[in-house]
Amino acid sequence: MTFTIFLFFVGLVLLYYGADFLVDGSSRLALSFGVRPLIIGMTIVSFATSMPEMMVSLLAVGKGSSDIAVGNIVGSNIANIGLILGTSALLMPLTVPRGLLWRELPIMIVATSVLYGLCVDGGLNRADGVILLVLLTLFIGYCLRFARQAGLNPEAPESLVEPEVSHRGRDVLYVIGGIIGLGVGANWMVSSAVIIARAMGLSELFIGMTIVALGTSLPELAASLMSAAKGEMEISIGNVIGSNIFNILFVLGVCPLFQPITVEPAIMRLELPVVMLFSVALVPLCWHRHMIGRWKGVVLLVSYVLFIVAMTLQ
Repeated sequence: MTFTIFLFFVGLVLLYYGADFLVDGSSRLALSFGVRPLIIGMTIVSFATSMPEMMVSLLAVGKGSSDIAVGNIVGSNIANIGLILGTSALLMPLTVPRGLLWRELPIMIVATSVLYGLCVDGGLNRADGVILLVLLTLFIGYCLRFARQAGLNPEAPESLVEPEVSHRGRDVLYVIGGIIGLGVGANWMVSSAVIIARAMGLSELFIGMTIVALGTSLPELAASLMSAAKGEMEISIGNVIGSNIFNILFVLGVCPLFQPITVEPAIMRLELPVVMLFSVALVPLCWHRHMIGRWKGVVLLVSYVLFIVAMTLQ
């Protein structure tokens, strides 16, 4: 048990430096190409920080632990909104780009609604996975098109862009190093947390929804907090929205292709309605003054704590 606790803290250190490298590298890459940080946050950073969810869910499906696989994604998306956006807003109020309200945020809500509809029959089969992957392809196509048409960053002066062009190779290595650090760090933290939780006799659904979901959300938390601390607000909020979309369309699109996933009735009663509620509630929170300030951060954090309490009482 001592080694398990040690592994937990080593994973935490890797998460910190992995997030630091990923945010630095991706923000400089965005600057060198003249692309808005929001696009980088919703694509490169979101994909990278969704990899721990993919690895954990695939491993869980392979071992027949559907509760951990589904609970990991649904719980992670709830944590992304309640815990990560809430904590980031407490650190630094997040400015919400106007386009996010009528483009990316509705896409996240639609993806969540589609997931709910596909789970009504009690599971996700291969056909459901294909549907989610087709939607993922459309989303990536939209991001690429938007990056070409409206992605140029008018606020990036030529004097700042020019020096970064010659350092793209270094920045790519930063991004790759950050992804590796986040993936390994999250894996070690989740593995050690699950060992401790199982030793305490906790159920797989509870472990998936709380400990594993929180553990696999740590890359998003680390990346978003680091982005907020460095003033990269668009990367911070874009990372959360994009990660939720990737978690549903990418992770739950791929996993059923290997093994159909069973969705427990308890998830339909509490967890999926909660993730829908959190997703829809973001609209008025973001619309008001186009900013998620500290008091809204408190609301999100308190809501997340109430969800965890409800999970323990279920």
